[in-house]
Amino acid sequence: MSIPPNEKQTIEIEKSNKKKYMMEKLSGRVFLFCALLSVISLVLIIGFVFYKGFHPFLAEGYNFIAFLFGVDWVPSEDKFGIFPMIVASIFATAGALIIGVPVGLFTAIFLAEIAPKRLAKIISPAVQLLAGIPSVLYGVFGLAVIVPFLQNNLGLAKGQSLLAVILVLAIMMLPTVVTVSETAIRAVPKAYREGSLALGVSEIGTIFKVVVPAAKSGILTAVVLGMGRAIGETMAVILVAGNSLIIPTSLTDSVRPLTTNIALEMGYAAGTHQEMLFATGIVLFSFILLLNFVLAKVASKGGN
Repeated sequence: MSIPPNEKQTIEIEKSNKKKYMMEKLSGRVFLFCALLSVISLVLIIGFVFYKGFHPFLAEGYNFIAFLFGVDWVPSEDKFGIFPMIVASIFATAGALIIGVPVGLFTAIFLAEIAPKRLAKIISPAVQLLAGIPSVLYGVFGLAVIVPFLQNNLGLAKGQSLLAVILVLAIMMLPTVVTVSETAIRAVPKAYREGSLALGVSEIGTIFKVVVPAAKSGILTAVVLGMGRAIGETMAVILVAGNSLIIPTSLTDSVRPLTTNIALEMGYAAGTHQEMLFATGIVLFSFILLLNFVLAKVASKGGN
């Protein structure tokens, strides 16, 4: 008995729909697995770091406040104070922002609003290429070029200093600040520019009074991401910081930021010394968590 053409077509459609639904369910489960894997990995990493880092304070009686505000880091004498490193990290990040954000923002404005398209097509990929350079090469560049320059021109006995760290970090954050800011500026509707120009505002006035304020959410995101890159950098900083355990009082002082301290000593640390390095990681993680919180707030206000 032959199946009528209409019924045959209906059966084929049902089979096709079943395959489609099966693929959708399978895809959903794959995506769920990937999401859970990411969350579980994050929880395991955070749990391990916090367990190791809080152990000396909970089980061995060390004072966390003394750890944060102590000025002596001498593991052999059971002294663990990271205040000089916290100050060095904050100063280095703030200095890098003061230099890197204006340069990056003006570069993004030039590429998005002023530069001829041919020139922008050359400069934009070149800036993005900076993001692909390994961080240790930035450190080598700083050690070979920036450190001798500072040493010779500022009359320093040692060019490895807070100023060298700031300059290297400012260069390293440029790709992030430029790329994200440029994308945000290009996303501003043309009607904003046309309306401003029609009212008689100059091109530069339109850029700074209309376009940049309209793109402020994306620009702030670029700043926060650049700050995260600066505060979490390690290898480049090790080569140019000098790694002295003092509270910096000038730009020419040798410093040791939080990340550098962990990288330098984790290889041979053991026992309480190692756990205190994990505690240093908790402090650094808290800084990054705060930055992510700020980023989430900025992103939630997109368009405002």
